[in-house]
Amino acid sequence: MTVTTTVPTAKEAAQPDARLRAQNVTLAYDERVVARELGLDVRDGSFTVIIGPNACGKSTLLKALARITRPSAGAVLLDGAAIAALPTRKVAREIGLLPQTSTAPSGIIVADLVARGRYPHQRMLRQWSADDERATLDAMRRTGVAGLADRFVDELSGGQRQRVWLAMVLAQGTPIVLLDEPTTFLDVAHQIEVLDLCADLHEEGGSTLVLVLHDINQACRYATDLVVMSEGRVVAQGAPHDVVTADLVREVFGLPCRVLPDPETGTPMVVPLARAGRAAQVR
Repeated sequence: MTVTTTVPTAKEAAQPDARLRAQNVTLAYDERVVARELGLDVRDGSFTVIIGPNACGKSTLLKALARITRPSAGAVLLDGAAIAALPTRKVAREIGLLPQTSTAPSGIIVADLVARGRYPHQRMLRQWSADDERATLDAMRRTGVAGLADRFVDELSGGQRQRVWLAMVLAQGTPIVLLDEPTTFLDVAHQIEVLDLCADLHEEGGSTLVLVLHDINQACRYATDLVVMSEGRVVAQGAPHDVVTADLVREVFGLPCRVLPDPETGTPMVVPLARAGRAAQVR
């Protein structure tokens, strides 16, 4: 597949206000290369959403930004320094990650799980403090799970559990938060609930958010900055209304469609063509 979308050169795309960036990174699992010479600047204070078809490298890129996966070439930079060379606790005080799947220890209650987010701030001579208590309570309040503090995590619904995991990441107190498909396995009401919460955190708390999402319309509604990946490359990036076109959706996702203004938000809304229209385009 050849994607014709124009992508800025590294020099043109560089963001002077980006604390976190991937610079010409190659990502691989053993001998299988997932992404090659990939560049991305995460603009500070942005709500950045990464989209693309399955197996295009979205989650692998997010793991590299979080220092979970180490590039085989190039570097991820935090404040201009190679993140791989920074102390683990320093990185954990700057970047919080909610992975795609999270499993809570059996028998743990909500308050105790959220409190684990304070681990990067603990030291041998500085254990639980008043600051830790305030951060934990504030994170539960902001995510709406304070009333669940004494409940067992494994008793909760999927939407409640996702809020608890998000509270744990917020308790970590990092200015940059990465979330890998936070709406997976949730029904549509709970998806919107979680994304609305992320939007509130971005707007009210000033956090820099980076999400991987599958739903392009949800991405367009919430993102200030949209990154489109295909076959291990960034093929488009910018504001949703500058990026999302019918041609891009057809070439990246293989989906003939119309792109219309969302009647609620005015953001781009992808409407797949009916079967007859798709068949006509194939012919």
